[in-house]
Amino acid sequence: MLALTLRFRIEDRCGITRGAMQPFIGAFWHNRILAIPVAYQRYCLGRRGHCLTSPSKDGAIIAGVMERFGIGSVRGSSSRRGTTALRELTALLEAGEDVAITPDGPRGPKYQLSPGIIKLAQLTGIAVMPIHVGYSRYWELKSWDAFRIPKPFSRVRVVFGPLYPVRETCDDAAFEAERMRLQDLLMDESDAVDQPSLRA
Repeated sequence: MLALTLRFRIEDRCGITRGAMQPFIGAFWHNRILAIPVAYQRYCLGRRGHCLTSPSKDGAIIAGVMERFGIGSVRGSSSRRGTTALRELTALLEAGEDVAITPDGPRGPKYQLSPGIIKLAQLTGIAVMPIHVGYSRYWELKSWDAFRIPKPFSRVRVVFGPLYPVRETCDDAAFEAERMRLQDLLMDESDAVDQPSLRA
C-alpha cells in the first residue's frame, strides 16, 4: 500500500530499463532496501532477480517481502551458509539471472562493504551495478543501519549506476584496494542522491 503512494524518479545510467542487458550483481546499502523490489518490478521488465538475505528470522521477513514482488532469495551470510550461498549465486548468474547484495548487511557496520561481493564478481566475471536510493521524506529507525522508510506520497529517486567491472587481484593489498574502491563508489553517489538539491 505504501508503494502505491510513492512517486518514483528513475535514472538509468546503464540501460537496464531500455531492453536486454547482461546479468549483473546489484549493490545497494542495507538501509535503502525497501524501495528496491518496487523499482525492479516496475522498471526492469522481463528480468529475473534474486536477493541475498540472511538465514536469520529478520532475513526471512525480507525474503517474504521480496517474494511478493517476484524476487527470489538466496539465504546466507558470512557467518552462516556463506559458501553455499556463494555457489547458489554463481549458478544464478551463470543462468543469466540478476542477483542483488546489500554489502553492509546483515549486521553492519553501516556503509562498510564486506568482501563477499568482490569475491562473487571476481569468481563469475560479472560486473557490479551500484544502485542508489534517496527519499524526499522518510522515517529513520534506531537500528544498526538507521533503516529508512519513505513516508507516504514522498518522492523516491533510484539511480541504476553504470556497470562496474571488478578487477582481478593478486594479493591481499590489491583485494583491499578494490574493496575500498567499490565502497567509495557506493558511498559517494549515495551522498549525492541524499542532497536535498538533487532529490526528485
